[in-house]
Amino acid sequence: MTAAPDTTPHPPAFTHREILTVFSGLMAGMLLAALDQTIVSTALPTIVGELGGLDHLSWVVTAYLLTTTVSTPLYGKLSDLYGRKLMFQAAIVIFLAGSVLCGVAQNLGQLIAFRGIQGIGGGGLMAMAFAIIGDVVAPRERGRYTGYLGAVFAVSSVAGPLLGGFFVDNLSWRWVFYVNVPIGIVALIVTSSVLQLPFTRRDHRIDFEGAALLVAGVSTLLLALVWGCNEYEWGSTTIVGLLVASAALLAVFVVWEARAEEPILPLRLFRGRVFTIGVLLSFVVGASMFGAIVFLPLFLQAVTGASATNSGLLLLPLMAGLMTTSVGSGRVIARTGRYRRWPMAGMLTSAVGMGLLSTMDSETSRLESSLYMAVVGLGIGMVMQVLVLAMQNASEPRDMGVVTSSANFFRSLGGSMGISVFGAIFASLLSDKLGSFLPPGALDRAGFDPNALSASPAQLQALPAELLEPVTRALSEAITSVFAYSVPVLVVGLILSLTLPGLPLRDTVHLSGSLEGADDSVAETADGDVPDIEDIAPGPARSRP
Repeated sequence: MTAAPDTTPHPPAFTHREILTVFSGLMAGMLLAALDQTIVSTALPTIVGELGGLDHLSWVVTAYLLTTTVSTPLYGKLSDLYGRKLMFQAAIVIFLAGSVLCGVAQNLGQLIAFRGIQGIGGGGLMAMAFAIIGDVVAPRERGRYTGYLGAVFAVSSVAGPLLGGFFVDNLSWRWVFYVNVPIGIVALIVTSSVLQLPFTRRDHRIDFEGAALLVAGVSTLLLALVWGCNEYEWGSTTIVGLLVASAALLAVFVVWEARAEEPILPLRLFRGRVFTIGVLLSFVVGASMFGAIVFLPLFLQAVTGASATNSGLLLLPLMAGLMTTSVGSGRVIARTGRYRRWPMAGMLTSAVGMGLLSTMDSETSRLESSLYMAVVGLGIGMVMQVLVLAMQNASEPRDMGVVTSSANFFRSLGGSMGISVFGAIFASLLSDKLGSFLPPGALDRAGFDPNALSASPAQLQALPAELLEPVTRALSEAITSVFAYSVPVLVVGLILSLTLPGLPLRDTVHLSGSLEGADDSVAETADGDVPDIEDIAPGPARSRP
């Protein structure tokens, strides 16, 4: 099945110099989102320890991921209608407003609400950056430029944890959010001058009804996951009611999108296997990636006794591994024109890495933990950007924004659900293990709140010697169990990656007719294996590596 040829007038190809100019604007905006992901992670234990305890850890993270998740498809659609530059700059402004508000928050409720505002901006930064890349760089040549974006992530990977730890140890966690302001102002100035992108306005109708249904359906689902086993029992009326409401709202959303004139998430995209498998893999990557990022600093600070600054440094192997394969895979793909094997290798490597993390305890050496984190990072880096590339390559120009935002949407959704589910598992396991390792009421008699001490390394270190060892052991086993539970999730991702078609990478930014239909016309071989479409689909000849 082949889609109708695209009749939209296409701009002339960008020169290398023009692409570099556009990338300078994208790098300034992406630095905001990349830095925020790493700078907050090392400060989270101190933030939630000061404002309320472990049970609020998932709220601080989930509030950001929730609004990021539900706003991402809106950015994709609105950018297709109003232009990438306008929506990219709007995302920067919203992100800055949320950052300032987070910095002045006086209680946990305010911080959670303001993190939600920050997430609305964050949802557009990544989605718009990669959508703009899809507009100006052909898929075959895209790997040539990923090194520049990789440099942004590399800088943020080094500077973020260090800044976050420095602010916590020497100033205040509030500077974790204030530091975004000068960076954001620079990003606005740069993008105003260099992002001169072609845009043709067309008649449109914004799918506000679909957006509202999607927000309501996802929000109720995440609330059920966050509250389950923390605020309410899983079988309680509240949790069951939220799950039923979420299922009903999402069902109505699907029905509405099938009939909407300009749906926020066109269901026709799911007819293509590249898109469908791509969003499912993005979901799996999000769940595993955010699980590691959130719980690793807690392990390093609470179990191994690392300071906030040192825990940031100790996360560098994970980030370095991610950047190495993210940039390296892009360059290899640009040279060979083949991407299909990278997600397979990435899922397998990530599963092995998570399995290694699950073996850690308080006696694990720094070298061992660094190697384990590097393996996880190497695996994730082989998957994330390759999925965006594959989905963009199979999409029509009119869908570039919504396709790119869909990859980010499902990755954020996976992260939100992963943190919620893993957080509930962690809290339940910690409670059980504390009950096994300590006499009943031991922490209460010592005047310590289990929730608070598990999120605050300072309170943990203040425990009497006879309580410190069993509490540390309970924390260690609960956290590493989370890593063990993520392994089956990644195995599912590995199985899914085996079904990802490998369409030939285009040498032009636009396509004259969607390639997405090519994977529907490929017959399976006699033994049931799906052949590599790069070997049989029409297109420029590619030599096998």
